Amino acid sequence: MARVQTKFVCQSCGYQSPKTLGRCPNCQAWNSFEEETPMLSSKGKALGSGYGGITGGKLTALSSVGRREEPRLSSGIPEFDRVLGGGLVAGGVILIGGEPGIGKSTLLLQVADKLSSKGQSVLYVAGEESLEQIRLRADRLGVTGDIQLTRDTRAEHIAALMQEHKPALCIVDSIQTVQIEGDGASGGVAQVREATSLLTRAAKETGTATVLVGHVTKDGTVAGPKVMEHIVDTTVFLETVGQYRLLRSVKNRFGQAGELGVFEMRGEGLIAVDNPSAAFLAERPVGVPGSVVAATLDGHRPMLLEVQALAAKTPYPNPRRVVVGLDPRRVDVVLAVLERRLNLNLGGLDIYLNLAGGLKVLDPGLDLAAALAVYSAVVGKALPENVVVFGEVGLAGEVRAVQGHLRRAEEARRTGYDRLVVPPGSEDGRASGSGASGRSGGVKSVEDALAVVWQAASGRSGV
Repeated sequence: MARVQTKFVCQSCGYQSPKTLGRCPNCQAWNSFEEETPMLSSKGKALGSGYGGITGGKLTALSSVGRREEPRLSSGIPEFDRVLGGGLVAGGVILIGGEPGIGKSTLLLQVADKLSSKGQSVLYVAGEESLEQIRLRADRLGVTGDIQLTRDTRAEHIAALMQEHKPALCIVDSIQTVQIEGDGASGGVAQVREATSLLTRAAKETGTATVLVGHVTKDGTVAGPKVMEHIVDTTVFLETVGQYRLLRSVKNRFGQAGELGVFEMRGEGLIAVDNPSAAFLAERPVGVPGSVVAATLDGHRPMLLEVQALAAKTPYPNPRRVVVGLDPRRVDVVLAVLERRLNLNLGGLDIYLNLAGGLKVLDPGLDLAAALAVYSAVVGKALPENVVVFGEVGLAGEVRAVQGHLRRAEEARRTGYDRLVVPPGSEDGRASGSGASGRSGGVKSVEDALAVVWQAASGRSGV
């Protein structure tokens, strides 16, 4: 009888090793390896050990494959549909991750209520909570739809329910509680991998949109093997930023990855924020030096955020540079440009830069806003309140074009800001109309930007 060779698999990331290791070389987790035995075929041979006389299947030419648009089903929550690329896809599998208590189950129960209220059948697999706990949450959220619940977490049974009832949406909360026949503890790498594969196959066969809730590790990534993210069609994360919840897509086979949805947690559940720019600028102080409104892109969504700067005399031999929310290395470049190209003396000053609202955006388009904020804080002169800036700053002090400049400009106009200080060619004349020629303009350097801003502050034309 052939010897079955075992392997050791990291329970955090799925890394495989022929022997157990104290620390995973891939994810650096300690004592995370467990022994796994490969499943045997019906002939008693390990899977993948040989061809076994099996012949290949038939081939299909690409030119003979028909074109088919995947039908979309609206979830009833526009921000959720936006992140998914237009709505739920029949047969599509979505993996949603996030910290415990952040609102994943709340959001999905709201989606289930919206769909069931429109006559769509919804199957909710409760793996972590009792049915009574779900009823209590449903009462708090005001759920009126008739959602079908089950506590059965066997993957084969869930697939059978999907095959029998063919629901429009199946929610599995969470995938780490689902078990499949075979060796391995619930939540282990092998169990999660095989359960995800089985449920994905069932979703494709029945045309059921399926949402899998995944646990996250200490560093915020989805727990379990990385192959689980490759199996599903869409991966989204729910994260906390200040008082808001951000739903961000990192993978989407049926739409653009990087889409962003903004929600606010209230007593009635997660409520979509229709105008995130106005929400993040609601508490902005007016007429204060060091405050600049910048147009940025978070993923593919344009937003207006406030860049704040503060300059103070340092009591230390080496001045401090504290940066929150921005790229510290890009800020160092901006400060060097201000000292070298504009002769701004920063040697004896502590510089503090903050992106208000709690977001962390690594966008080169925030360079110009950071430069104007620092200059304003040092000279003690506030910028006009109706000015929006964006642009990348080069080492020569030039202002360079950035990605998505039209969307940034349109967002600024939509929010009510009529003066743009932007790179050349980034003005949005379509949004401003024929009278906008004196209201926006392109600047070639940081020095030009400062001149334009101070002209605007003096009430003269030129912006």
